[in-house]
Amino acid sequence: MDLRHLLFTLALVCANDSLSASDDLLQWPQISKCRSPELETFSCYWTDGNLTTSGTIQLLYMKRSDEDWKECPDYITAGENSCYFNTSYTSIWIPYCVKLANKDEVFDEKCFSVDEIVLPDPPVHLNWTLLNTSQTGIHGDIQVRWDPPPTADVQKGWITLEYELQYKEVNETKWKEVWRKYLLCSSHGAVQACPVPAPFVPF
Repeated sequence: MDLRHLLFTLALVCANDSLSASDDLLQWPQISKCRSPELETFSCYWTDGNLTTSGTIQLLYMKRSDEDWKECPDYITAGENSCYFNTSYTSIWIPYCVKLANKDEVFDEKCFSVDEIVLPDPPVHLNWTLLNTSQTGIHGDIQVRWDPPPTADVQKGWITLEYELQYKEVNETKWKEVWRKYLLCSSHGAVQACPVPAPFVPF
């Protein structure tokens, strides 16, 4: 076997080992995400992998001030393969670490603070009204209204939400952002005087 053939064989072996290790990693349970909708509670979600003993998987957590790992307080509220932390278990600005474990084996671990995982729920009651059109009928002014999600306490100022308004023309696939200079926004989720090419698809 010449040197070139030997090096090629070694490269194949290394590649196969790497793929095998990657495949094994995908079979393990993994934390898919942790999310807080309103900076007051949060949930963590995970995948089972191919473990046949998925029922024994535990999610453990530890805050910076803790000395020991504690088990998930609620496996039910956020759905299957999840752990829900209500307001009693949620501390803002204090780092958390969570890990998936099965007996003495740890499958995955992540650390974060709650403010880093905020992902609000979408707005509700979204609707639009055509206010007027130009003489040519090419342009129009519309009024778009929405309400913040019930989970976001915007009235007390605990969380502030900012939205990006987009539109697209009929038969188009790409959404376009409405220029901010055309937006007149109120704190209640109303946008007025937004020139949008017609015809258009409402948001």
